[in-house]
Amino acid sequence: MPNFMYKLLKFLLFLLSPETAHRLTMSFLQLLFRFRTGILLYRIFFPIPKKQQGKTLAGLHFQNVLGIAAGFDKNAVYLKELSIMGFGFIEIGTVTPLPQKGNFQPRLFRLPKDQALINRMGFNNDGVKTVALHIKEFCEKEPGLRSQIIIGGNISKNKNTPNADAFNDYGICFDELHNYVDYFVLNVSSPNTPGLRELQGKEGLLKIINFILEKNKAIPTPKPLFIKISPDVTTEGLNEIAEAVIETKLTGVIITNTTIERQSLKSTAQKISSIGEGGLSGKPLLPVSTEILGYMRAKLPPPFVLIGSGGIMTDDDAILKFNSGADLVQIFTGFIYEGPGLMGRILSRKVK
Repeated sequence: MPNFMYKLLKFLLFLLSPETAHRLTMSFLQLLFRFRTGILLYRIFFPIPKKQQGKTLAGLHFQNVLGIAAGFDKNAVYLKELSIMGFGFIEIGTVTPLPQKGNFQPRLFRLPKDQALINRMGFNNDGVKTVALHIKEFCEKEPGLRSQIIIGGNISKNKNTPNADAFNDYGICFDELHNYVDYFVLNVSSPNTPGLRELQGKEGLLKIINFILEKNKAIPTPKPLFIKISPDVTTEGLNEIAEAVIETKLTGVIITNTTIERQSLKSTAQKISSIGEGGLSGKPLLPVSTEILGYMRAKLPPPFVLIGSGGIMTDDDAILKFNSGADLVQIFTGFIYEGPGLMGRILSRKVK
């Protein structure tokens, strides 16, 4: 019944633009979850296991191994709703120091034949000061939920900031958010900010990491630090990233961001061409992101923490990520196509 309900809802939502459908869905959940009855009804239709497989990693206890990836809640305005839905961790952002409108619309596109999305959002967000205020308000209004959820802060630079000064932007975001988030992710891999991926080179990466590490050491409770990498990095690039992580003793890596590749898609070449540039996510990303995950696991054995993200559309996909070395997994596009039922299916599986 829940699957049928979501298929019907998805049919209606897919008649709308992706951004409109997202806002409408989350606004409905905000209204529904104002009432205890609404929360109970949601949990009846979309249950998750009562006994969940929690994990303690990098000093943080995750109530379960499933998170929502950055990009879904850019401005930390859906923390209550995502917590109630049952995610073990929520990664907000990507957040930049100053507010950004992002790229011109349309900038988010569905590829139903491929179970994929293409986005060129461009880090649209309200700016770090406003995002920090949203998290602060959530902590004050929902202390019970806050105590149960892990919040990650995905941070990057503003579009107009030169790469040479990028470290300052990451530092500003760290300063504003460290009182409110549980871990940080240095996003150096989005394809939608010109030149950003150049920061994945060892020299640029070390400059940012070391700057943030110094700030981290200066606060009373240092935060776990991750980097999020691209699936389009060469083997040489992956080796440099691994060397930088080991050298700086970062907490770990999120593998991976979206891809600029368009190979082996079922959608017509005309449709792909009409969409244009952007990062591809969803089912086509699964093979390459999982291959990179396995490669990086060999380079970065525990206690380095690896979070598998990219292409998880089924519970089998999630298990594949764990078997390839992931400690935790994140979903986004699979959540759009499969609905909340995907969460229960993943969390019902035994994770090694």
